[in-house]
Amino acid sequence: MSGSLEIKQQFLNFFASKGHRIVPSAPIVVKGDPTLMFTNAGMNQFKDYFLGNAAAPYTRVADTQKCLRVSGKHNDLEEVGHDHYHHTMFEMLGNWSFGDYFKKEAIHWAWELLTEVYQLPKDRLYVTVFEGDAGENLAFDQEAWDIWKELLPESRILKGNKKDNFWEMGDTGPCGPCTEIHYDGRSDADRSAKDGAHFVNADHPDVIEIWNNVFMEFNRKADKSLEPLPARHVDTGMGFERLVRIIQGKSSNYDTDIFSFIIDETAAICGKTYGQNEQQDIAFRVIADHCRAVSLCIADGQLPSNTGAGYVIRRILRRAVRYGFSYLGLSTPFVHKLIPALAEYFSASFGELKAQQDFVMRVIREEEASFFRTLSTGMGLLNQYFAANPGKSIDGKTAFELYDTFGFPLDLTQLIAREKGVTVDHEGFESELQVQKARSRSDANKETGDWMVLMPDAEEDFIGYDHLQAHVRISRYRTVKLKGKDQYQMVLNLSPFYAESGGQVGDTGTLEGNDGEVIRVFDTQKENKLHILICDKLPANDKQVFTARVDEVRRAYISNNHSATHLMHAALKSVLGVHVAQKGSLVNEEHLRFDFSHFSKMEKKEIERVEELVNEKIRAAIPLTEHREMLLDDAISMGATALFGEKYGDSVRVIVFDEKFSMELCGGTHVPNTSHIGLFKITAETSVAAGVRRIEAVTGLEALKLLNALQEKEATLAEMLGNPRDVVQAVEKLLAEKNELQHRLETLEHEKALAEKAKLLGKIQSVAGVNVVIEKLSLPNGDTAKHIAFQLKNEVGNLFCVLAYEAGGKPGIAVMISDELVAAKGWDASTIVRDLAKEIQGGGGGQKFFATAGGKDLAGLDRVVAKAADFIQ
Repeated sequence: MSGSLEIKQQFLNFFASKGHRIVPSAPIVVKGDPTLMFTNAGMNQFKDYFLGNAAAPYTRVADTQKCLRVSGKHNDLEEVGHDHYHHTMFEMLGNWSFGDYFKKEAIHWAWELLTEVYQLPKDRLYVTVFEGDAGENLAFDQEAWDIWKELLPESRILKGNKKDNFWEMGDTGPCGPCTEIHYDGRSDADRSAKDGAHFVNADHPDVIEIWNNVFMEFNRKADKSLEPLPARHVDTGMGFERLVRIIQGKSSNYDTDIFSFIIDETAAICGKTYGQNEQQDIAFRVIADHCRAVSLCIADGQLPSNTGAGYVIRRILRRAVRYGFSYLGLSTPFVHKLIPALAEYFSASFGELKAQQDFVMRVIREEEASFFRTLSTGMGLLNQYFAANPGKSIDGKTAFELYDTFGFPLDLTQLIAREKGVTVDHEGFESELQVQKARSRSDANKETGDWMVLMPDAEEDFIGYDHLQAHVRISRYRTVKLKGKDQYQMVLNLSPFYAESGGQVGDTGTLEGNDGEVIRVFDTQKENKLHILICDKLPANDKQVFTARVDEVRRAYISNNHSATHLMHAALKSVLGVHVAQKGSLVNEEHLRFDFSHFSKMEKKEIERVEELVNEKIRAAIPLTEHREMLLDDAISMGATALFGEKYGDSVRVIVFDEKFSMELCGGTHVPNTSHIGLFKITAETSVAAGVRRIEAVTGLEALKLLNALQEKEATLAEMLGNPRDVVQAVEKLLAEKNELQHRLETLEHEKALAEKAKLLGKIQSVAGVNVVIEKLSLPNGDTAKHIAFQLKNEVGNLFCVLAYEAGGKPGIAVMISDELVAAKGWDASTIVRDLAKEIQGGGGGQKFFATAGGKDLAGLDRVVAKAADFIQ
């Protein structure tokens, strides 16, 4: 039986023999394409070639691509684990033609690989072709039908509708008819009983699509119309996991060697066996799938967070944790323990995981620990709800608050509710969820119009490394409606404006027409290969020549900060170690921010040494050495630093400030000489996530402003202290005096508490064997009330104590109940205090034996005393 890694290599070798360039996978996390969050298909990295925005360096390409489908059009997340073939992360084997071969070669090669190399039985294969669509004026794909007739009987060639046989990446973008190859994996008896043609595209678990050959001919525009692409292309995708399942003769993807070792590792951790309990088996499959998705995304630079792609990663990881928690009895972090075996498996295809194994494990472990704390909090809140509402179902608003505010999963709330014999108002939950989604859609509402192309053959190149001013023309423009307001976007035939990427913000400036009209450019963004100017209006004459001017002063400040970031990165490696790797950055005209892998807070002396090193390099006036078109392999061999999660072409740009100190692959703008930076000062060093630290710093004029501000503060402080010789010594003396006064105050408060306690001991009343103290007091603070209550508890048995007090002009309540009364009578101080707090327009809580509350209405303290007396009676 062929192993999965061998099967993958056979695919790549086959297409290499057909003249294809084997290229590496693009990162699973998408950068530079606002229409995508994750790579969800093999063609994503080639989108610009299909659209004609860039020339493909090779006309034939093959690869295995990391993909993720959890949101948008391809939302598979909730199905994962419940069946045997859906996944979040999957590998897509693909071959591509950019204006080279078309349907005949693609179909014949697909058949040759499947039937001759992999030796799949021909009589188990079915194919589909596009039947056409009158509404779109799209014809039946007769060409594909005729090609397939050369290879298999017409009875196994089926016509498919637009849903199944016209592939579209999204609402807009490249698309075209496709031909799918399906495999009938049913038993011979089932096949004899009914032909597999009946089950193609009918969601039969054993009759599955394995390969889709898409013939890219059109571009779907925003107005839903189709326009021909500049050239015809082939885009194929074969699901690696499904292919391996068929070749290895398994009935489930999870039984193949792609997943089985992860399931075995999970079984060893939890002490349970896969294949004995369906609910547990679902949990095993969820964990096996999700750990792959999470680890590869983190290795590509996406950390779990509360927004965007980071939220999706967090959601996937938490789904794995909660299945392990709910069904496999796992109550401590476990997913991170699966990463070493996973990294070893992927080492040949996706070596970035192996290279960052320790980092990925630490991030996942911390994220797991955080979620287990969330689960503990949620369980506590649910227990409080059940105590206050015995036998009552959980309303939708409460369930949604647990989900939205505390991150507690709905299905876990439902599971716990069932154990308590109650239900959850699912409709109410969904109603609250839809309100939130509607609010989010309103906040993010964006309508993008189609490009109006003025210069179809424009190069649309970036010239901003060498020129900050140029005579240009508008090659295309479009209108974007954002939150109800129009925004205008333009692309120039030649652009000096740097588009935001690699952490560096986009340029601003102006376009001035020959007719004198001035267009303000307030941002520049990158969409795939396009440098898009964000402008305040469209010109009256869009075909004239314009003078494009970048804001030179702003660009200079940005370049200062970007070059300083490179120097700091090198300094961090020198001071902390070679394990330091960039995990994120922001470079603008005001400051720089740099996230990097390191597992502890930097010490003061380490921060100082980094500053010293960077400023040494600034004073050394090191000239920039730029290799603008260097082969990637040569750059790496030279020692240049490449970043995980970035997609590099065959040729790259290398920025060097002293070959022995700083060499990085970078597309940003930089100073011609380090002396231009002037001065470097770190302003903060903080934690971002597990194993990730963040440094913020300023340079040049901003650094000087910071030092001047600090000097001014010191002068003001000295003046306030009477201009002592040593300001620090004077402040230390003040703090010592403050601490002494604080100690005296605490002593006085303690004495007052003892005095109040003595008075209260004389006012104890016995009611049905309960020693009752209910009093209204004036106290210095709430802590005094707490001290009095605990002292009374220590000295008085069977105590029921309510202190309604005024402290600092605000009302407060403290309730203390002896442990024996809590046990014997079932009294709960937290429930009682919440009820009493209504009289002072407040709220509170605590434990069963002691609870406190605060409020707004001082006049309500008398009502608190009366209500407490009524309770005890």
